[in-house]
Amino acid sequence: MTARVETLPAERTGLTTSMARGFLGRCPHCGEGRIFGRFLKVRPDCETCGLALHSHRADDLPPYVVIFIVGHVVGYFILELETNYDVPLWFQLSFWPLVTLGSALALLQPVKGAVVGLQYALGMGGFATLPVGPSAAVSRPEELPRGPSDTRTPGLGPV
Repeated sequence: MTARVETLPAERTGLTTSMARGFLGRCPHCGEGRIFGRFLKVRPDCETCGLALHSHRADDLPPYVVIFIVGHVVGYFILELETNYDVPLWFQLSFWPLVTLGSALALLQPVKGAVVGLQYALGMGGFATLPVGPSAAVSRPEELPRGPSDTRTPGLGPV
């Protein structure tokens, strides 16, 4: 049986592709690995390509986007229902909160994934570097020759 060799993209994925992959819950770099370990908990890194996902800063943007979308869609349908039909109040008070809650919960994870994909595509936060393939060796940068005016501390780089 032959070993499967995976080739990873050498450059950053485009904005639309990264956000679409994130919306579907996949790694924005390779599209294979999963972003979420639990409902809204982002994995530390992609199990396929090794992209470090732990440094994302999605924070408050996904809930704001979800509130904006759900509020406009549900508000539109409430307005249409109220102006065009005679619907009992008990139905309105029981149906719309359930639709709002269900829609918000259904959209929260995909929107958070899209925000992580947006941050990756723009190189924001900890997404400044691309991942190294799972089988690639990590190489150390070569030491530069030191001169009398060199102010570097050994092992720490320029000061």
